[in-house]
Formats: sequence, structure tokens, C-alpha cells
Amino acid sequence: MPVSYKQGQGTFTLNQYTVISASSPALKEVAFYLQQELFKSKSLAVSLKPANKISSIVLSLDPAKTVSPESYNLVVTSSVVQITAREPVGIFYGIYSLLQLIEAGSNATFSIPVCEIHDAPRYQWRGFMLDESRHFFGKEKVKSILDWMAFYKLNRFHWHLTDEPGWRIEIKQYPLLTLVGGIGEFKNPLVPAQYYTREEIKEIVSYAQERFITVIPEIDMPGHAAAANRAYHQFSGGGTLPTYPDFTFNPGNEKAYEFLTNILREVDALFPSQMIHLGGDEVQYGNSAWETDEDVKKLRSQKNLKDLKAVEYYFIQRMADSISTLGNRVLAWDEIIDAPLPSAQPIIFWWRQDKPIQLQKAMDKGYETVLCPRLPLYFDFVQDSTHRIGRRWKGAYNSLSKLYSFSHEQFPEIGTRSNQILGIQANLWTETVDSPQRLDYLMFPRIAALAEAAWTASKQKDYSNFELRLKPHLKRYKELGIYYYNPFDPLENPEAVK
Repeated sequence: MPVSYKQGQGTFTLNQYTVISASSPALKEVAFYLQQELFKSKSLAVSLKPANKISSIVLSLDPAKTVSPESYNLVVTSSVVQITAREPVGIFYGIYSLLQLIEAGSNATFSIPVCEIHDAPRYQWRGFMLDESRHFFGKEKVKSILDWMAFYKLNRFHWHLTDEPGWRIEIKQYPLLTLVGGIGEFKNPLVPAQYYTREEIKEIVSYAQERFITVIPEIDMPGHAAAANRAYHQFSGGGTLPTYPDFTFNPGNEKAYEFLTNILREVDALFPSQMIHLGGDEVQYGNSAWETDEDVKKLRSQKNLKDLKAVEYYFIQRMADSISTLGNRVLAWDEIIDAPLPSAQPIIFWWRQDKPIQLQKAMDKGYETVLCPRLPLYFDFVQDSTHRIGRRWKGAYNSLSKLYSFSHEQFPEIGTRSNQILGIQANLWTETVDSPQRLDYLMFPRIAALAEAAWTASKQKDYSNFELRLKPHLKRYKELGIYYYNPFDPLENPEAVK
């Protein structure tokens, strides 16, 4: 739902006589993108050329017209569609609003209602995270996700590439990370190695950039390190038996810091976002070996670290410094809040809704924060009371309506410091997601609710109205062969997809 929408009388007809006109060289790429999308989705070939008086889509930059880089104005008359914005990204979002307005007419024409839209996003961070360590989906599926993110005006793709089951990013200096660490998935440790080559990473990052989506890699540490430790065991800090063997990197091994910093150098060279997520979560699940490790005991004595939590924070501080030295901003889960961090402030991802104190600390320290609490923003949670596969939190699940209604205004810990809230993000962990169909089932239509929660102000949101507007999207999913959850008819697609 845009900031304002006013419909007039009549329609604009889109046909083979329509032209796309870009008023600035800076808009050449987005104009070409629109041309491609019209042909791909509607088999309609239009030309890029100066506007005519019959049927034109005019893209223009005007710094005075909109309030923020991502905002745009879209005005449709019977002969012209005018999209105006301050920067190309605003034009891009105007293009997607235009694409959503197109209604199929005859085989030869499409019509767009005469209207006027003024629009701007609520949050600057509108994110989606995919875990590909536990199950690997490959570049074509990732590109499909990026396409849908663009369609729904989401702009941050958080890519969870390393964890216990598998290491999914090629590192030239350490080839065994993928050749050995890339073997296995969550349910089957013998699946042959699956990972992204450097060239594939570059291809996906470029694909995202065309859609104004920033890709943020996550290299998880010091926990969730089992895949890396299978490949280079000399840097392992052990784990907690029997559940979490080789769970950590060794904070007492100086060469482990060199190893990880070398990895981060290559990661930095692949991702232009200038942001690296270092994880930092759940270390306590698998760090009991630190108690008896001689290197860790020596470190504790030298640095006067009173307990394992202090050891963990020492490690986080060292690796955060490495990330900052590379010119990247440090991103991490909310466990790192009490660690001493570099002067370039981190971005905190608050995920533990049962620990509001972590959100309070982030606010008190002035940290910018992305809200991604398990309830209601984890897409691996079940979405219907009858569903069995997936997670719950003390019986609670993540329905479409709860997701749609989510807002930072629900948290008293934030108070008047909403300027520290960058935005929101949905996270999809893939322990229970072992097929593309299952992935789609958990994403659709929740991605539509996420989009509106991230874009639209609370006062403009209305769930009943959203449900009405959602129904044509379900039809679109069906036409495209997407295996989605239908909240209006839960039996249309069964839950148990493999």
C-alpha cells in the first residue's frame, strides 16, 4: 500500500506503439530493465526512444520532487505514464508499482488505470535472509528469490553461507573449505560438496545490484564452525559433546585469527556492500572444550579473562577489528552487544524476542538495529495452527496476520529512539527446508506481508484490505508454478512437501 493512491477516469493503453523515454543517462539501465521485464512477463516489445504523444512511459529525475532516494511519484494519464524520483532507485520502485498496475486486456494490449501515486518506504532496511549452509539451493533459485524481492521492493539479501552442515563460499587461499567443508547438508552429511564459486558469487551480486538489492554475506564465528573445522581442524576450538562437536574456532590460537582474517579479505573482495555479518550467536551451546584447551587457558591468563563469556567477547572484538580494518561495517546477532566493539558502530540484529533486554541495550548504546525476532519474522516457523513441519515457540507460530501487523512501535524498549531502527528482516533457516517447493511454501505469501510491513506506515495498514489485494498475487503464484500456502484454502497445497 503506497503512501497515497488516487484513481482517476480512463486507462493508459500499453501496446507495441508504447515507448520508454529516459530523461537522463543515469536512467539508461533502469529503462532497459523495464523494457526487459515487459517482454519477459507480457511478451510485449517496446522501444527505448524519445516520448511521443500517443503512448509513452517517461522516466525522469527531479531532486525537488521526492523526499528520499527510494521515494517516487507515479502519474498515469491516458497517454503518458510519468515516473519521477530523486535517484534511479526511486525510479526502479516506481517501475515495479507500474508493473503491478498492469492489467491484462486482449492478447495485444494491456491497460493501466489513470491514477496518481506518491510513495516512500517506511524502513530503509527491508531484508530477507536465506540459510544455504543447512540446505543448498543454487544460483538459479537465489536469482528467483532476488526477482521476488525486487517485485516486493525488498532491498537487503542477507546470505548465511557458513554454518555447521556446510561451507558454501569458495575461498581461493583455503580450497578445502569447500572441497571438504562443503560436503553434506543438515539431514545428510554425505551429500557431495555444494558451494558457490567466486564467479557465481560475482554473478549473483551483479544480478542483485541490477535490482537495487544489497547482498550481505555472513561468515559465522566463533560458533557454528564445524564445517570449517572439518576442513582445517588445526583452528578448531572443540565443542560440547555429544551434540556440538568441533563447534567453535579456537580463540587461543593466534593462527586462527590469521586464518579467519584471510577469509574475510576474500569475502570483502567479492561483496561491494562494505558490510560483513560475523554471526556471533549461540556460542555457549558448544564451547565447553574451551575450559580445558591449553591455548585458551593461556589466553585467559594473559588477558585476565574471567570466564568463557569474556573469551568469546575477546574473539568478537578481534574479528570485528579485522572487519573494520577492511573498511567494512560489522553486523552481528544480538549476542555481541556486551562485547567491546570498534569505534565504527556495528549493526545489531535483534532476533531473540524473549530477550528484550538485548534490544534495550542496543538502544542504550546507540547501535543501529535491524528487527528480526523469531516471532513473527522467522519463516521456518509454521504459519498455520494445523501445520506440523517447522518450529514453534511455546506453541506460538508465525501467521500471515501477525507478520503483517509487525512494527517497531510494539516495543517499549525503543521508545523515542526509532531513528536507530534501520528496519526489519525475515529469516529463513533451512533445517526443515530440503526442497525448492518447501522453500516456496514457507516464503509465499508471507513475503508479500513482509513487504508491506517493511514499506507501509502502521496507520495505512489494514489486514482485511491486504487480504483482498493478496488474492490476485496468489493467482500469479499459481500461474508461475509456485508451491504456496493459501491462507484462504489451506488444503489447496498440502503442507508436507519434499
